[in-house]
Amino acid sequence: MTTKRVVVCLDVKGGRVVKGVKFEGLRDVGDPVELAVKAEAEGADEVVFLDISATVEERATLLEVARATASQLFIPLTIGGGLSSVDDVTRALRAGADKVSLNSSIVSRPELLGELSARVGAQCVVASIDARRVGDQWKVFTRGGRTETPLEAVSWAQRCVALGAGEVLLTSIDRDGARTGYDLELTRAVADAVSVPVIASGGAGQASHLVDAFVQGHADAALVAGILHDGVTTVAALKRGLRDAGLDVRGVR
Repeated sequence: MTTKRVVVCLDVKGGRVVKGVKFEGLRDVGDPVELAVKAEAEGADEVVFLDISATVEERATLLEVARATASQLFIPLTIGGGLSSVDDVTRALRAGADKVSLNSSIVSRPELLGELSARVGAQCVVASIDARRVGDQWKVFTRGGRTETPLEAVSWAQRCVALGAGEVLLTSIDRDGARTGYDLELTRAVADAVSVPVIASGGAGQASHLVDAFVQGHADAALVAGILHDGVTTVAALKRGLRDAGLDVRGVR
């Protein structure tokens, strides 16, 4: 059985961690460095740091905050937001990132995936896909969920992997912040269509939702955010729930 990962997401805007519902109504939930350290202490397998306003504001990601976060962590750190070139990614990796997450930039210029894979290795390159149900399809959105694209999520995920992505971070905009569970149909469709790990994102409300993402959604990792920030549960409690469901997880406390 493949070991399942619990990934803690820190959405950062203006140097602070924020959280909303369906990418809207953002509220301040704390300091990114403090929350990253807390997540690691509770047993998180990885931390994802997303500068959610960088692309919209057309500026580089807040590397000084990323650097401060990375300096305190021993677990892998993924940085995303505003990364649109090989040079941007190189700077993020030098700031302490183990992986980089790209969304809008690879929709605009898919060949960037291949350039990055050749330069830093596919294992460092995460294709971030924000998807929303539109009619009978899951359409890909960019610019923090603001802009609909013609792309369909499953076929886009396949193309990203073919171009050089080593992992897919798949977020359901419809489920984001709702705490009603991940979009299992979407997650399973993408996970079954690609040969790389898929991180399910959007909708975690309790440990059983993570179990469903792994068992029914065929995800390799599950991303959590709001339920941790609001003190609803902890990484340790989530991992105990996964272990009790018979799943293989690291560092259960």
